[in-house]
Amino acid sequence: MELFNLLLEDSVKAFTGWDFSYVEDTGRVQYEPLPWSYGSKAREYLFGAGSALDMGTGGGEFLSKLLPLPEYTVATESYLPNVPIARNRLSPLGVDVVQIKEDDQLPVLDESFEVILNKHESYDVSEVWRVLKQNAIFLTQQVGGTDCKELNQLLGAPLNPDFENWSLQTAVEELEDRFTILESAEAFPSMRFYDIGAVIYYLKAIPWQVPEFTVDAYRDALFEMHLFIEKNGYMNVRQHRFLLAARPK
Repeated sequence: MELFNLLLEDSVKAFTGWDFSYVEDTGRVQYEPLPWSYGSKAREYLFGAGSALDMGTGGGEFLSKLLPLPEYTVATESYLPNVPIARNRLSPLGVDVVQIKEDDQLPVLDESFEVILNKHESYDVSEVWRVLKQNAIFLTQQVGGTDCKELNQLLGAPLNPDFENWSLQTAVEELEDRFTILESAEAFPSMRFYDIGAVIYYLKAIPWQVPEFTVDAYRDALFEMHLFIEKNGYMNVRQHRFLLAARPK
């Protein structure tokens, strides 16, 4: 119980940008590799491009590692606390960081970009189509609707009904009227937690996994998970990821 209470302190650890290093760099959370690399795909499609948009840049952590960037590069972010973090990181690289409120209201002109990158961010199909140039590329990696569903089951919390049916198939069906699908893939890799504090940190950072999650509300279930990890050394859940590359028709 003393260790459990100590690990609960992770619930007050601040999460900024899109940086999980607090639990990843210490090995408290580990991931099975995906059968593709979104980063490698992004570098491939950015090569030779003169313009690019990174949707949902977070704190700009990922985009800043894709240098050299196209001469005209814009990054959007809807979560207000991330915007100054992204600007501090990306503005010196020549990237214009724009806060947005709605996916269907991107503040850019028609046919502005040769490449749109989107990692784990929502999007509006019509708006993506509008701002892409002809023969351009839309590359997205999405979190599927059954992502880490074991956490919900163990906590007795339902899956988020807004995302439960989100999958490669539904994404393709939404895109195929306006886009030609160039490549697609879907996977369910393992995610491993080595202590309950890492579980809590993850749930606080990803509030849509268990909406209105608090330690007090789920203390009994969290303690059962803690005992399981103490006995077995870790706890596995299954992620849900899919990748799509598409070109406007």
